[in-house]
Amino acid sequence: MEKMQFKIEINVPVANVFEAMLGKDTFKQWTAVFNPSSDFEGSWEKGAKILFVGTDEQGKRGGMVGVIRELIPNKFVSIEYLGLIDGEKEITDGPEIVDWVGSFENYTFEESADKTIVIVDIDMNEQMKEYFAETYPKALEKLKEICEVK
Repeated sequence: MEKMQFKIEINVPVANVFEAMLGKDTFKQWTAVFNPSSDFEGSWEKGAKILFVGTDEQGKRGGMVGVIRELIPNKFVSIEYLGLIDGEKEITDGPEIVDWVGSFENYTFEESADKTIVIVDIDMNEQMKEYFAETYPKALEKLKEICEVK
């Protein structure tokens, strides 16, 4: 597992960025870069289970099973991945999830003079590295656009 980091500066206060990144409607907008049907089910509360879901070209549901390990409003969010979603099934053990179990995706929010720096640290397996290296910066640009238009 390799760690990757992405950063973006957004010209609005941290509370606005935090809400846009995690809010139900705006989450769907910035994560649509990964999958047009991207969504989440569950809660961002510490200790809560959260599912990151979407459908593929054939309409099959897929995604990731996670748990919120830390939530400090306007400062930090830590997600630990526990498995995959395959249709209506949650797969939390077996060979297909070995590359994901125990990986983290962390969001750090730093505020300075009404600007926010969002830092995303993500554990990445080799087969997804190139995809995320290309796609995550686009998703953060979309988040910036959403925040700065509001």
